[in-house]
Amino acid sequence: MRILTIACSLAALTAASPVYAQTLNVASAGDQNMVDYVKDYLGPLFEKSHPGVKVVSVGTGPGDAGSQKIYEKLDAQKGAGASDFDVVVIHQKAAGTMVKEGLLAKYTDKVDTAKLVSSETAKNALGSDVSGYVMPMFQSQTALAYNADMLKSPPNNFVELKEWVNKNPKQFGYNGIKGGMSGVAFVAGWVYAFGGDAGKLIAGPYDAAEKARWDKAFAELKDFNKNVVITPGNAGTLDMLNRGEIAMGPVWVDMFYSWQADGKLPPNMKLKLAAPGMPGQPMYYAVPEKSAQQKLASEFIALATSPQVQADGIVKKFNWYPGIDAKNLEGKLDKAAWDKLFTDITPTDLAANAKPFPIAPYFNDILEGYEKKVAN
Repeated sequence: MRILTIACSLAALTAASPVYAQTLNVASAGDQNMVDYVKDYLGPLFEKSHPGVKVVSVGTGPGDAGSQKIYEKLDAQKGAGASDFDVVVIHQKAAGTMVKEGLLAKYTDKVDTAKLVSSETAKNALGSDVSGYVMPMFQSQTALAYNADMLKSPPNNFVELKEWVNKNPKQFGYNGIKGGMSGVAFVAGWVYAFGGDAGKLIAGPYDAAEKARWDKAFAELKDFNKNVVITPGNAGTLDMLNRGEIAMGPVWVDMFYSWQADGKLPPNMKLKLAAPGMPGQPMYYAVPEKSAQQKLASEFIALATSPQVQADGIVKKFNWYPGIDAKNLEGKLDKAAWDKLFTDITPTDLAANAKPFPIAPYFNDILEGYEKKVAN
């Protein structure tokens, strides 16, 4: 009788425990909110529509270094039967390298939502052809955050910004090129404004002689830095804005709105996308070539890039710009959510002044030039 009771108890426990026929492993390069987005929102949503599937979300760390870890893992497993990851969320720079080295599968022709994306960044990643291999998870954008009580008319362009900083020393802050990409984006925007042909830096082709034309721009940036505050990083700039220690600085738009929603930034803080523009970048969904779950991975990405999920998850929950074209979210977003994202920076502003980062070799030249000619 005791044996029968134990057997019945084990049977009941087994019946009550979820049995997963398949596990989908999703690796995200990025901040913790990227991992949590899959773990707490997107994963459960996919599991609900795919009984028997368990989504496991892991993070590899923020910035390009996080994508580099994914690259190293996939590269190390080239000779293996299957990779540890089924879906990867990666930055532009790594995506181009992974496509060139055959580490990613071409999958977007199997995803219906691919037709909802017309962005050039879905095809071109810092000069590398990634068409067919990636879908944008979201589009992120940098802009200048400013205290509207102190600046009734914020600078419309980088020339006006330079003049404003000269008249208001130590009221502008950014993190240089360390501690976060908002500072890197500002430096790229400076080179776009004062370094010559921004279009060539974005589209190529690469010419090593081009960087010699930036000497004046870097010299002026070094002078500019004498009147600014160098902040600890992305969050550091926002924190100093919140405390009133600076009146303006470059930020990621999604972080700005999240901090404001959490009460960590006052409502008098606004955004400005100054001409000729500042860079943003997408994060990409991709499928490793060696994934044993390529069909399931494609279905996961199709759900992740559907209009309703982009509206509810990407825009409402995390204040990112959608990865698919924004027009596909009409009717999916309430007016308040739409207005919050597009009041300070309108779709027209984005079309005119939202820029990609430079192609990879120019990008590296800009970082190297800053270290040698501005930071020293």
